[in-house]
Amino acid sequence: MKASLHSARIAPKKANIIAALVRGMPVLAAIAALERTHKKAARLVEDLLRSAVANATHNDKQDAEHLYIKTIIVNQGTALRRGVPMARGRMRPMKKFLSHIDVVLGVVVPSGEAGAAEGATGASQAQKNAVQRKTASKKRADTQGKSSSASSPSSLSSASRKPRKASASS
Repeated sequence: MKASLHSARIAPKKANIIAALVRGMPVLAAIAALERTHKKAARLVEDLLRSAVANATHNDKQDAEHLYIKTIIVNQGTALRRGVPMARGRMRPMKKFLSHIDVVLGVVVPSGEAGAAEGATGASQAQKNAVQRKTASKKRADTQGKSSSASSPSSLSSASRKPRKASASS
């Protein structure tokens, strides 16, 4: 379930901004977001996404409601070499970059189909589990850091230290 667009006449930096906007989103939400975005790259990615959905529904018999954008990659293509005239008949070279955009769609298994294989639970559940593990490890690190800092020698009060002897000067 993929589609690709090669040698699109847009700079990869500009296309990558739009790709980051929709990366990981459900397909229908991504198409709605791209329709409201006023950029040339949004039109290109929207058409490419519609093509990928058509491939998935026709070839793999998937429902568009259960699809999400698994990966969207923007690579730099060849560069058109142009020039801007300068003084004394010279030319300043200018490169106009082309983009290769690849979209791969994934299927989110609905929660009602629990009898499916565990490996096919969808990327959203795996992402949630990863986020939960990260936050749990951060909380543990924070609590361990606080308990060890309380017993450090720098936090002891001055009363527990030995008083200095007063020097007798005559």
